[in-house]
Amino acid sequence: MTEQAPLLVMAAGGTGGHMFPAQALAEQMLARGWRVKLSTDARGARYTGAFPDGVEIEQVTSATFSRGGPLAKLMVPFRVAGGVFSAILRMSRDKPAAVVGFGGYPSIPALTAAWVLRRPRMIHEQNGVLGRVNELFAKKVDRVACGTWPTALPDGVEGVHVGNPVRASVHERAAAGYIAPGPYPMSMLVIGGSQGARILSDVVPPAIAALELDMVGNLRVYHQARDEDGERVATYYAENGVQADVQPFFHDLPALMSEAQLVVSRSGASSVADISVIGRPSILIPLKIATGDHQTVNAQALVEAGAAIRIPETQLTIESLRDAIEAILSNEQGAIRMSQAALSVAKPDAAAHLAALVEELAGYDSEERAAYERSGE
Repeated sequence: MTEQAPLLVMAAGGTGGHMFPAQALAEQMLARGWRVKLSTDARGARYTGAFPDGVEIEQVTSATFSRGGPLAKLMVPFRVAGGVFSAILRMSRDKPAAVVGFGGYPSIPALTAAWVLRRPRMIHEQNGVLGRVNELFAKKVDRVACGTWPTALPDGVEGVHVGNPVRASVHERAAAGYIAPGPYPMSMLVIGGSQGARILSDVVPPAIAALELDMVGNLRVYHQARDEDGERVATYYAENGVQADVQPFFHDLPALMSEAQLVVSRSGASSVADISVIGRPSILIPLKIATGDHQTVNAQALVEAGAAIRIPETQLTIESLRDAIEAILSNEQGAIRMSQAALSVAKPDAAAHLAALVEELAGYDSEERAAYERSGE
């Protein structure tokens, strides 16, 4: 790929909810002949191992008022200002054709620099409620792409519904064949996300252990737990006769989801998108402290379609979760209907739609791309 290829600068940080859509867009843009740079922080960098090799990754120093002591908070404005100045210098040199922010602190320097230099810029909001950084820039960008629809937007701001992009490893398993639950080996996937996962580690294992013995004997659980919870969760499963694989992170998550009869999950936007695209029955437990209660909003489409059972965190008990699990795993036809309903609200081509929006924003359409590719032959 030559230096004449158009450059996309992406900025995302913090969680997989920001990073997974960025990865999906990177995969699309590289395939379309673009160069791609990603700006992220230390937390976001944990997710970059699965990004395509062609992505140039730059790690920036995190600066947020939500963590750290008084001195760290006092330094935040200076770190932000330094990050913006550095981004302006880099962007003046690189002249990106488009800049896309996915949320999190690293979006602030990149989008501010793009605004100062008048580069084509866009944000992608994964949730039904704008995150703090995206809310800050909603009126300062050329496009607002929305993953969850409808998304609550400021007055005068129009959103474009593209859906939440899923990674190629998820897209490859879109609408994977579903084996309904029955009196034979079954699989359950439990994913808690990077925040607030402890309550799932506290409630899910005893809820599973409380199921009928025949069901427990047929069940294999893949439980994603935080490092500090992993040993006790694994021990509990073992002591209660539950076959379980407990890990802080499953690198083959899309494969595990495609093999599962049931997914128990937080309703982060990326998790909801993956569940919808692959098409699996789910029990969704929105994170109570999520900004604007956006995880409840994220789950709404699956719940309304009959694809998911939503249990508010305030109502999550061993008994309520056990009853929900039993209701799905003991009803073969009902589970099949839930799987089909999940597919009915999926947007498997969201990454392609977002990529097309980036090219439109940059004024670099498919005919120009084809001409560029022919010139390199």
